[in-house]
Amino acid sequence: MKARLVAVGERAPHWVAEGYAEYEKRLSHWLPLELVEVAPGLRGKQRDTARATHDEGARVLAALPKNPHVVVLDGRGRQHSSEQLAVRMEHWRGLGRDLAFLVGGPEGHAADVVARADEQWSLGPLTLPHMLVRLVLAEQLYRACALLANHPYHRA
Repeated sequence: MKARLVAVGERAPHWVAEGYAEYEKRLSHWLPLELVEVAPGLRGKQRDTARATHDEGARVLAALPKNPHVVVLDGRGRQHSSEQLAVRMEHWRGLGRDLAFLVGGPEGHAADVVARADEQWSLGPLTLPHMLVRLVLAEQLYRACALLANHPYHRA
């Protein structure tokens, strides 16, 4: 099983890119994770934000691998503790499909993206910068895999 993180936004700050790369490397033998950055929609004073979100959604859907289990990151989704996420990871492994995690833009996901999702996951009630979500997601996936492998990384 492999995973793809499709995220709206380009050129993450150095500290995010560096942290993400570290967890991507750590995950490589348990869950290879590929980051695909999608250009954000055009926004501004005279621009339609609904159109920008729709355009982002089309690019996000185009970046999906073939027949993945799609998990949309959304504040209205289901929250998981680290232990619950490990159970979820075990479930995903049992599906026998690749995973796709989707991170939207400033206004969230387009309706087409949410409709395509197999499930929605919330990282919690806090509003996080979209670039930071990449790093948190990669770390939590690593933690879930480490729990399943009885690796000492998670010491709850």
